[in-house]
Amino acid sequence: MKTSLGIWAFGSMATRFVPVGYKPELANETTVDRVRRAVEGLGDLIDGYEFHYPQELSQENLDDVRGALDGHDIYAVATGLHLDPRFGRGGLVSPDDATRAEAVKRTLDAVDFAGELGAPFIIWPGIEGYNYPFQSPYGESWQWLIEGVGAAAERAARHGIKIFLEHKNSEPAMKILMRNVGMTLHVIHKLRAQGIDNVQVNMDWQHLLMNGESLAENAALLGREGLLGHQHANDGWGSFDDDNMVGTIRFMETLELAVELRRARYGENGERLGFDLYPYTEDAVAAVRRSVLQWRFIDAAASRIDDTALRAAQAEKDAVAAYELVYAALGG
Repeated sequence: MKTSLGIWAFGSMATRFVPVGYKPELANETTVDRVRRAVEGLGDLIDGYEFHYPQELSQENLDDVRGALDGHDIYAVATGLHLDPRFGRGGLVSPDDATRAEAVKRTLDAVDFAGELGAPFIIWPGIEGYNYPFQSPYGESWQWLIEGVGAAAERAARHGIKIFLEHKNSEPAMKILMRNVGMTLHVIHKLRAQGIDNVQVNMDWQHLLMNGESLAENAALLGREGLLGHQHANDGWGSFDDDNMVGTIRFMETLELAVELRRARYGENGERLGFDLYPYTEDAVAAVRRSVLQWRFIDAAASRIDDTALRAAQAEKDAVAAYELVYAALGG
């Protein structure tokens, strides 16, 4: 399975408590600087990179970024509305007509840019939500969200690319509208009813963990529906979007996910394991490297589990027998 990496892992690691970031010496780096540092440090561990448009990648720096990529590809482009203060109260769901129109325009511009590159487009509607009860017109907001995503998907179809929807429950909007897998499927099925079928799911692992959603269960569900578009690999404690190194906290759940991704034959049609990491105080190269190597260990362990025997145990819901097989694969 090929890999990709969100270039934001190489930023200054800003937080609302330390706006300059835990690595202030990197605050003035350009995207080209970060790409060069990533490529030099990671080499062939990472096949391609992901960028927000237009903040990290645009026509203005495209040639320079391609040079720094040194043969690695631009795998995905992501929406950047959440990075612009104009959309603090929503972009695609802003109640202000002019603001909403501008958000749609910028989203379509981003899709066109991704289409020119032949890269999938990720919509993470982190700013599309609300912060208080009584603040938002829920029905209209959901209609605007589906219309905006639908417009992006129709534009993407002209370019022959896919849209990957990525849910999250909170931050920056305290209540993001599309905040779990079910709500994501609601958007996708509403669009399917309109004949729009190029929208799939980007599973960000920590976003699921924050909701108490099962990684493996949802991978199996989405795989059966043909909706496993992309993965954002990471880990965390489950209460915040930690974006920690893979396999450091939720090891067993990640191992179970590896089993289900294998069952779904994920990666055989070009799907990638994308890494979405935010190494606050760790060296970025070292954190990404550990994540890739730890994923390889986890995936190798998953390959050693006797899947026929595991399916038989699962058919009986025999947890004891299942864990005998899991621990045998781990050397127990």
